[in-house]
Amino acid sequence: MSSSDTLLEILKIIATCSIIFVWFVRYKNIKIEFQKYGFPTWFRDFVGILKISSIAMLHYSNTSIVYTGIITILFLMLGAVLTHIIFKDSFRETIASVGMLLASIIMLI
Repeated sequence: MSSSDTLLEILKIIATCSIIFVWFVRYKNIKIEFQKYGFPTWFRDFVGILKISSIAMLHYSNTSIVYTGIITILFLMLGAVLTHIIFKDSFRETIASVGMLLASIIMLI
């Protein structure tokens, strides 16, 4: 296994753990955050389904499915970062989505 393969696997695990933590353990915070931004509950649920489906895709053996998961996470994180910027959230509130966006970019490369 090359070092780039190892990095990809590490980033997949980090992305998976992060999304599971945020969307399962800290789901109450997600509900509050989406309310704060004025997003409807169906949109929050849709984003959650996309994120959870995407992290599952990261662990398939088919590279097309893996890339689909990475690209989906990348676009979701881009949307999250832009939302944090538009609402002028603090750096602390924004850093997680920036980190996941960067991880997605690295995984895509």
